[in-house]
Amino acid sequence: MKAVHFGAGNIGRGFVGLLLHEAGYEVVFADVNAALIDALNAAPNYRVHEAGEEPVTRVVDNFRALNSATQEDQLIEEIATADVVTTAVGPNVLKFVAPVIAAAIERRDAGLAPLAVLACENAINATDQLAEHVRSAIAADRWEDVAGRAVFANTAVDRIVPGQADDAGIDVTVESFYEWVIEAPAFGGNPPMIPGATFVDNLEPYIERKLFTVNTGHATVAYFGFSAGVTTISDALAVPAVADAVRRVLEETSALLMAKHGLDADTQRAYREKILRRFANPALPDTVERVGRQPLRKLSRHERFIGPAAEIAEGGTTPTALLEAVGAVLRFRVPEDEQSVELHEQLAVTSPAEFVTAVCGLDPAHPLFDDVVAVVSEAKR
Repeated sequence: MKAVHFGAGNIGRGFVGLLLHEAGYEVVFADVNAALIDALNAAPNYRVHEAGEEPVTRVVDNFRALNSATQEDQLIEEIATADVVTTAVGPNVLKFVAPVIAAAIERRDAGLAPLAVLACENAINATDQLAEHVRSAIAADRWEDVAGRAVFANTAVDRIVPGQADDAGIDVTVESFYEWVIEAPAFGGNPPMIPGATFVDNLEPYIERKLFTVNTGHATVAYFGFSAGVTTISDALAVPAVADAVRRVLEETSALLMAKHGLDADTQRAYREKILRRFANPALPDTVERVGRQPLRKLSRHERFIGPAAEIAEGGTTPTALLEAVGAVLRFRVPEDEQSVELHEQLAVTSPAEFVTAVCGLDPAHPLFDDVVAVVSEAKR
């Protein structure tokens, strides 16, 4: 069995690539980072260090690596003969990997089993986005002939992979906990063999539970921690005001998730507490600046703050804690982060209403609009 994985970074090596390796696949990493590709090809293996109460080190071998910028033809051939294609490149990069996948699908032997395509991104229905990009790269009169050569299935992924030590090389340190949930119906009863993944009939509750608990919570710790002047996520949670802020945010998102998806209150409470313990793990020295990077994306309409806050407002309740978190995002000022710089440039030159429309994607008629405008107005003072 062979899997091609786009994105040979820490998540690609320490999570998706690891699970594919443990499932018995030869893993072909694809990335534009030439130095990383060379380092992978020069090594017989790399190690994944799982940091937790019982630390474990896992060894990954049986992999190869291709430079997707300079070895496109070879990459297309690898995908055309693979069983699985996965990505961990960021939602905004999916449109750039789609043409290569499209070319491989067209080249794929019709007698092979359909290629399983799984986008493993921190976004709702990222594989659907990738599928649209792939379809747009194939001529309309060809799509009907080749559509059956691939199956696209959405996924929900969860594993904290902090910034790595400068001398780590291609080894990766990750938390011991992970979750990879994949929607099953797309495969018609023949899902790919990935024992470390969980296949479910309805993915939406898992995606939103993860995005609105793990991602919302992680970012909330980062932004309030930044305002408190601390460096790491674990230290931020030790600040009572930060811990209180994130708990109140997660209580709001949990109430939404329970009402929307019928989640059990005790189960969700236990999930929430487990998430907070994961964030507090001192063996994962992640920084508030790294977790808080790309604040403009995190303030967008369907992301971790505005997404749940909008739904809560639509239900007739004011999401007070989430609005406070939006204010903390607006205080995030890191010159090394391009989006942080852009955010403050936009705050300076646009009106609060214009900012909320452009950045948060909210229409003036939306019940959350005026509340977010008030938060932005306060940030501009």
